Amino acid sequence: MTKILVTGGAGFIGGNFVQYMLKKYSEYEIYNLDMLTYAGDLTKHQEIEQYKNYSFINMDIADRTSIEALFEEEEFDYVVHFAAESHVDRSIDDPAIFIRTNVLGTQVLLDAAKQINVKKFVHVSTDEVYGELEFDSDTFFDENSPIQPNSPYSASKASSDLLVRAYNETYGLPVNITRCSNNYGPYHFPEKLIPLTISRVLNDQEVPVYGNGNNIRDWLHVTDHCSAIDLIMHEAKSGEVFNIGGHNEKSNLEVVRTIIRSLGKSEDLIKFVTDRKGHDKRYAIDPTKLEQLGWKPVYDFESGIAHTVQWFLDNKDWWENILSGEYQSYFKKQYTLK
Repeated sequence: MTKILVTGGAGFIGGNFVQYMLKKYSEYEIYNLDMLTYAGDLTKHQEIEQYKNYSFINMDIADRTSIEALFEEEEFDYVVHFAAESHVDRSIDDPAIFIRTNVLGTQVLLDAAKQINVKKFVHVSTDEVYGELEFDSDTFFDENSPIQPNSPYSASKASSDLLVRAYNETYGLPVNITRCSNNYGPYHFPEKLIPLTISRVLNDQEVPVYGNGNNIRDWLHVTDHCSAIDLIMHEAKSGEVFNIGGHNEKSNLEVVRTIIRSLGKSEDLIKFVTDRKGHDKRYAIDPTKLEQLGWKPVYDFESGIAHTVQWFLDNKDWWENILSGEYQSYFKKQYTLK
C-alpha cells in the first residue's frame, strides 16, 4: 500500500489535505505528522480517526533523530510538506522560531527523504516569497519571477524553497514546489483575516483592518488547493514549480465588507489600526502552468466565502474553544481594540 506522509496535518491547509486524501483514496495509507503547536488541532480529525489507513504522529520536524528513525521504519513513498510557522505578524515578533521550523525542519525532512529514496517530496510554499506587486491589475507573479521576500516569514519560506531546489539539483531527490495564494475555508485558525473577521462579527466585536485596508491578496479556497497538490503529486514532472492561485483578487477591506454584509451586520464594526511593518501591497499569481497540467478551481470568491461563512456558523464550538487563553493574549498584544 502506498504510504504518504503529510507534515503539518493538524493545521489548516494540511488538515484539509489529510481529509481530502482519505476520502478520495482508500488504497493509500495517510500519516499525519504534527508537533501540535498553538495552531495545531486534532478535533477536526475525530471523524477520520477510525479509518484504518490513517495514523497520527506527534513529532517535531526539526528533531533529526526522531524523523530519521521514523522514515527508516515506515519507508514513505511520498512526503507532502505543509508543516510551517505561517503567520506574518508572529514572524515579525519572533523570527527565530520561523527559521528553526521552516528552514531547519525542512532540511531535516529532506535528508530523511533522501535516505529512503522517496518517490516525490512536495514542498508547499507561498506566493509571499515573490515579494510584492504594485497596484497594477495587469502584473502577476509566475514561476520564473524573482524571489524577493519582505517579512521574516516569507524569507524563511523562500529559504526552504531554495533548499528543496538544491536537493533536487544536487542529489536528484524528486521534488515539486508549490506556491499558493491566500487560502480560506473550514478549520481556518482565527488569527488570519477571514476567520478573524467572521468570528468577531458574529460576536459583534470590532474588526481590525491594517492601514487603509487597500492591500490586495488573491484568495484560494482550501479545497481547490488540495486538489491542485493531489494533481501535482501524481502528475507533475520532478523539479517543477507550480503557482496555485484562484484569480480572486480582493483588497482586505473588500473581504471584510463582504463578510459583514453576508452576516447582516454594520460596517461600523470596522476599525482601522496601525499598518503592519513591511506590509506588502499586492500579491497576485498566474496559475496558467498548473491549469495546463489539468487543474481548475471549483470556487470563485463569492461561492467560496459563502461556504466558509456557513461553515463557521455551523461549527461555533470549534472556533469558540480557540478564542481563549494564548489566543486572547496574542490578540490584545497585536491590536488595540475592545
